[in-house]
Amino acid sequence: MVIFETNRLIIREWIESDRPNFYEMSADEDVMKFFPKTLTKEECDRVVQRLKDLNAKNGCCFWSCELKETNTFIGLVGLNKIEDGLPFAPCVEIGWRFSKNYWGKGYATEAAKGCLEYGFETLNLNEIVSFAVKDNKNSIKVMESIGMVNNMSNFIHPKVDVPNLKEHVLFKAHV
Repeated sequence: MVIFETNRLIIREWIESDRPNFYEMSADEDVMKFFPKTLTKEECDRVVQRLKDLNAKNGCCFWSCELKETNTFIGLVGLNKIEDGLPFAPCVEIGWRFSKNYWGKGYATEAAKGCLEYGFETLNLNEIVSFAVKDNKNSIKVMESIGMVNNMSNFIHPKVDVPNLKEHVLFKAHV
């Protein structure tokens, strides 16, 4: 099922044929540079199932993102409800991850902007947050490009054990 579309992208629920491409993306060390580790095929399968379950439960998750022109999976983008475990929870976060071949083409910004609109207009959210490792300049650029603001409320991520990945920036957008 299609969640929403942008000029060049389709944001939709996960389908079985996404799994190999998701694994390839999640096994790429460049893509996963700001995550604790790359993922195995089995871990990717569990992630996809968890995302499907979250979408069924909450009406949102990190969805599959494909190019309209070719119906090619290029990454994930979406909204995730966080109930606890972070200093600013409960909240809804926006996040993304794209295959390296699709970096630098504006897809993350286009998809994230569509997610913000979907969150505010369809899900009637008042606030959406996004966070990233402080050195992840590309994700920070996307956050700024879609109008999110960093109010200097950065934090040490309590669920990240890798020392150079612990410090995160926090951005927010409001209706």
